[in-house]
Amino acid sequence: MHATISPFTLGYWKERQPAGRRQVGWQGTSAELGEIRVVYPAGRETSHSIVTEVRGGLIPTATFETRGLHTEVASMPTLNGSTLRVGDGIVRMSRNRWAPTHRGRALRMTYLGDVYRLRAINRRAYELSRQADSEDPGSVITVRQSGLGGGRRMTVRAAGRVLPADVAIAAVFTAVDRSVLTRRGAVRAGFSRIFGFWAESQY
Repeated sequence: MHATISPFTLGYWKERQPAGRRQVGWQGTSAELGEIRVVYPAGRETSHSIVTEVRGGLIPTATFETRGLHTEVASMPTLNGSTLRVGDGIVRMSRNRWAPTHRGRALRMTYLGDVYRLRAINRRAYELSRQADSEDPGSVITVRQSGLGGGRRMTVRAAGRVLPADVAIAAVFTAVDRSVLTRRGAVRAGFSRIFGFWAESQY
């Protein structure tokens, strides 16, 4: 099913679970696809793993899971050591860590024969595009964060004929650390991990 999607907004939310575990994320309603909710950490709490999940409405459930020691000092999933699932399928991902431009550092993905690219516009905005082919014009979804604190929100705008999976993939990255998609962000992320591991080692 392809559809034209009107712009919608996901607002920031947070809550504390009965066991004291804090969950945060984004939620809102698409006129065409219904309520959409993004949450992290999602699922059962396990060592060396952190998961973001998006579900709701007419979109397939998507999960982005990061595994490894670095998750002990991460506040949300990262692009390192990660697996993205949409519905029952796994999305293949690759990227050039050394590329000098945002376009070159983009995350390339393949799902059910469709080719996607996630690129940073800046540290608060990104673009997910699905490649056109002879039968499909493809789509472009742009997500921009605005506001501060509890008033933060993500505005989602789509162009082209959009698949529900396109929206699920775009939404899941609202709660993934995308900093390494820019050179400056990659440097900051590297220093942050080093400092985090050093701080952990002091206890």
